[in-house]
Order: sequence, then C-alpha cells, then structure tokens
Amino acid sequence: MTLLLFFLVLVLVATFSSFSVSSYRWLSKPLLGDDDGRIYACSHSNFFAFESNGTIAWTLHLDYKCNLGNAPVRGGHGKVYLIADNRILVIKYGSIGGSEPEAEVFFGPRPGQPAEAEIIGLSVSTSGSTVYINVKNRGLFAYHSHGSLLWSVGPVLYQFGYRQGCRKNISDCYFDSSPVLDQCEASIYISNTEGELYCLSIRSRYFRWIQDFSSLDKNFTITPGNNGHLYVTVPTKALVLALDVFSGNVLWQRSIGPLSKVDSAPIVDSNGWISIGSLDGFLYSFSPNGVLKKFSRMNAENSMIQVGPFLDCSGFAVYSSQIEMEGKVSHTTGEYTLVSAIRPKGALFTMLVPATGSIYWSERYPGHVSTLFSESDLSRFVMNEETLLAFLAASTEIGTPLQCRTIGQKLASSCSQERTKLVSIYTGNERTIVLFLFFESSLMLVLIGLVRFCCTFWAKKKLKNQGLGSFLDKRCSLQLKKKALDRTITELEQKAAEETAMNSEVFEKLGDTVREREHIERKLSSSYSLGRDRTGSQPKPMLPVHQMGRRKSYSFEDAKQKMVTELHTLSDTSSGESSTEEEACMVEDMESSSTEATAQTPVVHLDSPSSE
Repeated sequence: MTLLLFFLVLVLVATFSSFSVSSYRWLSKPLLGDDDGRIYACSHSNFFAFESNGTIAWTLHLDYKCNLGNAPVRGGHGKVYLIADNRILVIKYGSIGGSEPEAEVFFGPRPGQPAEAEIIGLSVSTSGSTVYINVKNRGLFAYHSHGSLLWSVGPVLYQFGYRQGCRKNISDCYFDSSPVLDQCEASIYISNTEGELYCLSIRSRYFRWIQDFSSLDKNFTITPGNNGHLYVTVPTKALVLALDVFSGNVLWQRSIGPLSKVDSAPIVDSNGWISIGSLDGFLYSFSPNGVLKKFSRMNAENSMIQVGPFLDCSGFAVYSSQIEMEGKVSHTTGEYTLVSAIRPKGALFTMLVPATGSIYWSERYPGHVSTLFSESDLSRFVMNEETLLAFLAASTEIGTPLQCRTIGQKLASSCSQERTKLVSIYTGNERTIVLFLFFESSLMLVLIGLVRFCCTFWAKKKLKNQGLGSFLDKRCSLQLKKKALDRTITELEQKAAEETAMNSEVFEKLGDTVREREHIERKLSSSYSLGRDRTGSQPKPMLPVHQMGRRKSYSFEDAKQKMVTELHTLSDTSSGESSTEEEACMVEDMESSSTEATAQTPVVHLDSPSSE
C-alpha cells in the first residue's frame, strides 16, 4: 500500500451576513451536548454555548486563549473541560436558569505563572468523576474531579524485571495522542511517538497490552467502538483496522480512499458501524465484521468528503457533507498520492443510517441550508463544514423520524452488541479427543482416591503416636504373626481330624490359637489398618459353627465317618461381658446297620451343661 499525501487548495467558507471576512471569528472544534441539545465552542478568549438554532445561550470570558484544534470535552452534568494556554479549565454552568457559568483552572499553573508543559489532550469518564490528561514528555495523569491525583504513568514501565513500551527508542519516546476511553470496557487507549498503541485500565497504571503498528506508520488515530472493538485509522496508508479490546489482536483490516488530514478519525454509531469520508467522494462504512458499504450522492469523480461525519442525537444515523468541485485530479508519484481540486460548486448534506442504507434527509448548499442559520448569531463566525455539520446534527428543524436518546441509552445499545466468542480448544480427531478425555477422567479419579487415602491414613491415632516407621514395623509384625497362627491352626485341625480318641489338649490349644488370631485380625482391620480407625466386626470362626440356643459348637469330621465336637457354653452373667468355656471331646463310631440300608445314622452332638 502506497503512502498518501494530500494537497488541498480548498477551504469551504459559508457566510451568512454582509460583514467582511476579516471581521469574522473562528470557532474551535464543536462539542455536542447530549444532555441539553446545545453546541459548545470556543473562540479566542471566549467560550460560547449555542442553541441548536444558532443563537448564543450564554457567553463566558476566559483569562486564557483557547486551543482551536481541540474540542471541549464533556465532564458530566453541568461541566465542560477545555484546553487553553496549556492549562485545563473546567467550566461549570449548572442547570438552565441557575447560577452564572464560571471557569477555574483545573490543571496547570495559576494565573500569572508561565505554562512550562504542553498538554496534548484530555478525556473524561462518562460519570465525570475522573479526568485523564496527557502532558508531553511527562506522561498520562489521572485526576479525580476534585483535583486529587489518582495515578500517573509514562510510556515505559518495568514489571517483573522486563521493560514494557518504547521497545525501539527509549530516549525520545513519549505519549503523543489524546487518551481515548472505552466506556464499556473501562479501558484507556493512547499511542506513543514510536507507533505503539497502549491499553490501560482506568483504575490502575498498569498496561493490559501493547501493540506495535510502526510497520504501518507511527501516526494513526484511535476510535473506541464501545462494542468490543477498537478501530485504528492509518491516514498515510488509507487503512482501517479493527482490534479486539481484550488482546489487541487485529480482527480485520480494510482499505479506504485517501484522507484529507493526518488526524482524520471515523465515528461509530449505535449499530456498531464505523463510517469515514474520503477524498475520492465516498463515505466508507464498515460493519462490526468488516463488511463494506460505500455511499455517494454525487458523481464521485468530481466530489470529495473533507471532514468526518457527525452522529445524530439518536446515535443510529450520521450526517455527512459531499463537496462538488469543478475539477479534481488524482495521481500517484512514487509512494505518494496527490489529490488536488479547485473551485467548489456546491455541497450536499445527507443524513443516512449506514446499517440499512436508508436516507432520511438530504439538502444542497446553496439552498435551504443557507437560510437555516442566516439570522442567528452564527453569522458573526466563520462557518466551515465541520461546524455546520455539528449544528445540522443538533438542529430540530430537519424533522427526522429518529428519536433522540441520552448518552446512557446509546452506550447501553452499543455495549450490548459485544458477544464473547466461544472458541473450541479441541480441533483434532474426535476419537483421540474421547480417549484423551477418558484418560484424563481416569487419572482424576485415581488422584482423588490417592488424596482421600492419604488424608485418611495420616489421621490414624497409632500413626500419630508412633510415627510412620514404628507403625509399619508393627503392622508387618502382626501380619507375620497371623500367618504363623494360620499355619498352626491348619496343623492342629489336621491333627484333630486324624486322632481316633478325644484329646482335650489339642482342642484347648486350637481354641486359644483361634482366639489369638482373631485378636490380631481385629488389630489389622482397625488400629493398624491402612484405612480409617474403626472397630472391626467380629470375624467368623474358622471352624463350622452349630448354634444351639446360647451355646456354640465346633465340629470336625474325618474321612472315617468320625465326628469330633468342641462345645462352648456362654455364662448367664448379667453383664454379658465375661464367659467361661468348657471343652469336651467325644469320639463316636458310626456303624452302618446293614448293607441294605440306604440311610446313614445322623450325627449326634452332645453338649455338657454350662458351669455357673
């Protein structure tokens, strides 16, 4: 894309009285007051509040000379901030019919003191509670509306040992643009002399992100969309870029026609469409997704648009002016494109809605527009296209069907257009994704089980009292002892089964061994288990149990059809905690009654009476 150089030999001046041009006074860039429908502008050392019909509502004399290149800034209800002689003045005009307007120095040296620092620009939050001021070679300052400093920051910031900002040149780098506020995202945008764009929070001095556009150009304008987008216009490249406000990434980039000024900036309506006029005679409008619409009511070959459009009071329509020339020539020399035009023949003012393309009003100059403000106080001032468009946007005589809205309603409409994109992080093979999710879920379950086990294990009382080493040694010792008892019980059972006569010593030893093993099992399942401490349930005896009222018996039967019965009798003590055992052994030979008998004699269990 070639660089563009604009050479204009046209200044449109509309006069409405018989005074000579030398007697006219120039007005600064106008401010449209949405709360009262007035237009505010400054001329030399006077500040004016105009009604929408061009008459002066009130005038305030200032002790300082206005900066005609900067428009006044709205500062909440009844306040306007103004740059004059490198000072920030706050003008308080109150309500209609109230006290007289007054001006005071908000920032800068007091009367009689020279101004040492140059003020590049300022912005004010919607509520008017915070004022942001960019001072050349000093930085960005945030002040409370009462005058107290909240924070300040320069173009270079060191965080976590890293330098942020002014990456290519730190010596001559400073903020060189007016701070721009995104009311929906509570962000501030500002650029430096090296072509870097900064994003800050309105509440702190730290950078959210920095984007370097020096590869395009170091001079560009910033326009907040208040809809999740930030727009950057590069006049020398005739480019418009849409950025994501959260990351600063470029969403789309579009080319437009040549622009008239290096500070040309578009406007964004409540539908999210961005519009900017070009010297090729077209009004370029882009949707939030980058869809282009071009509007021209005249022959574009002999017309041009020199100033940016203005929003009407509804926020949906824009006012634009297209100048018809007797001749226009465009040619490219190297990297530069020159546009020259002579002798304007007239102008066409149009009100349209870019989103739909609907035209609600259109009027030529000279014509009815020439008489709208001919009898008003505007006849004493120089009227250029920008001033005339501002008064047309605020005029009530046009009679458009669109209803005016407040600033809050406009912001609510534009902020609601922001949509969070749902980005899928899984873009691979579906089967691989399912397997990965299954593996991830299984791993999470294992980790949850391990955490639960560790919490339960380390909460055991024995572990806390003895320590991990002693606990594990004791547990290992109990397990070895249990295995030894299991072998002993097996041997005693085999020995008891092989005995042909009753042996009380064997069964007594077997009972003691069984009880000892049960005691060890209770320890291993409770205080020395790997789980939580709990009282283990009474384990089932290894021997077969025959329940007879309050008595239990353990029986063994050998291969020779001999039955051995061990009897246990519980005492009838009231406490139920102690018991006595009596063991008796009986060997009974089972003989078959005859070879023809098919039934076998049943086993008889003899129980000895319990001892008291």
